[in-house]
Amino acid sequence: MTTATSARPFLVHAARLRRSVGSRQHEVRRGAIEDLACSGSRVPEGSEVEADVVLESVMGGLSVAGTVRAPWVGTCRRCLEPAGGVLELPVREHFTEEGDGEETYRLDDGEADLEPMVRDAVLLELPQAPLCRPDCQGLCPTCGANRNLEACDCAPVRDDRWAALDALRVPDAAGPGYPGQAPDHPEVLPSHGRPQEEDLQGEGP
Repeated sequence: MTTATSARPFLVHAARLRRSVGSRQHEVRRGAIEDLACSGSRVPEGSEVEADVVLESVMGGLSVAGTVRAPWVGTCRRCLEPAGGVLELPVREHFTEEGDGEETYRLDDGEADLEPMVRDAVLLELPQAPLCRPDCQGLCPTCGANRNLEACDCAPVRDDRWAALDALRVPDAAGPGYPGQAPDHPEVLPSHGRPQEEDLQGEGP
């Protein structure tokens, strides 16, 4: 296993590794990467991101697989308090001499720069709408109290968007004659067409 803390901590020299297909090399690389942020969270400036990966020589380049770790901070979308955590992201990518950053990453003269791979992995998984905790109760919409810290006596706020549906509610127990309700004893209508047995009684031959 090798580590690096140079000015380019994610640059791996892999020329020797590539000489034998199937050979492997374990790398743990750490360093700060600028501008890791999205609309809801970010990696704190100066914080280290880690790539713990295994490089394997394959036909045409290198296979890189392992885990990327990065701290993040943001603002909870429910209670507006600070939120944060650590991303642990599985990665599996390929590096080739024809790498374009889309299908594969660039392998340049036997060197693999892991930073673009790490950057992409983190940016894809930074929380867009973070929570301080999964069961965050948020703020009371009436008095603004943080329900994680204190209770309030405010009545639940009615959502007027559903008011129109109240008119469509069916009463729990509809009385007789409620529209659409079948009567308990439906009216017996006179028969037509084929004569019934009682109609034939008393008739002579």
